[in-house]
Amino acid sequence: MAIKLTSYYRGSHVPDLPGQDTFHSTALFHIFEGTPGCNPLLLTVSEEGALLAKMLVVVQRIVRFLPFYIIRRCVSYGTGEYFCSDDQRETLFAEMLKEVCRYANRMGCFVIEVRNLPTPLSGYGTFRQQQFFPVKWLRVRNTFDSSPVEQTFSTSRRRQVRKALKNDVLTGIADTETEINEFALMLKRNYLSKIRKHFPAIEFFHQIHQGIKGVHIGESWQRFRIFVVEHQQKIIGGCVCIYSGDTAFLWFSGGMNKTYLREYPGVMAVWKALTDAQERGFKHLEFMDVGTPFRKHGYRDFVLRFGGEQSSTRRWFKFRWQWLNKLCLWLYN
Repeated sequence: MAIKLTSYYRGSHVPDLPGQDTFHSTALFHIFEGTPGCNPLLLTVSEEGALLAKMLVVVQRIVRFLPFYIIRRCVSYGTGEYFCSDDQRETLFAEMLKEVCRYANRMGCFVIEVRNLPTPLSGYGTFRQQQFFPVKWLRVRNTFDSSPVEQTFSTSRRRQVRKALKNDVLTGIADTETEINEFALMLKRNYLSKIRKHFPAIEFFHQIHQGIKGVHIGESWQRFRIFVVEHQQKIIGGCVCIYSGDTAFLWFSGGMNKTYLREYPGVMAVWKALTDAQERGFKHLEFMDVGTPFRKHGYRDFVLRFGGEQSSTRRWFKFRWQWLNKLCLWLYN
């Protein structure tokens, strides 16, 4: 099979591509491209002009002040999207993963991370060949049926939603640049580091909003939504959702829970994401970044009270320092 591997570094060079996986779409490429500190790479594999596979990765620059350090990490949300037979996928994924490793080395990345696997065994042989090591991870997913989504909530969660609505808490979709800016600043100030160690620049949320409004042409932008929770015309909570296939993914979520105890902004943000996903006909909503099974995780305990099911998965890592990577290979073998 004579295949052609193509790398795209600029959105203006990316042609119209088919596919339903938003995590490997040109839409998300544009969002990353317009976000400071992010360098996306879109790989495509074709044969005689026919697209066989594509994969999107992003290099994130992470800056910490206490203690001060700057590192880069390369992240892929899944193993790519494929338009070929199942027996070809492993070969194509191997070619793309090799190029990802070369790109990460050129960019000076300290670690490569592949997450959001469709199944725990996805790409297992290829990861091992490329000296990646697996870390057990957890996922929490709500599955919808014909009954109201609140029926799966714990008793305390249903009571909190009722109290918040009684206290005139409003939920909706962010519609203006001012709302996006207020939401992003609120989320940055109140976001728990235990949920996600990397928080993107505020431009990331503005890029999502611009795409929803039609600034980026050529692809459906109903794949993203930003929900806000308001009380007395002030944004006190919200979340960001990304939609791929039949599943909604809750990417970022938070609220001013200590300041607005009776309004439950964090609860209402998740409630809005769940009810909206069910109304739009999605089968599942998955919470991202719920932690590992090795330690307690406050965010995981929080979202499990919405009635989701917990299951095991993997994330694959590869460090730039060979001695450290070999040590982790031995520890996680």
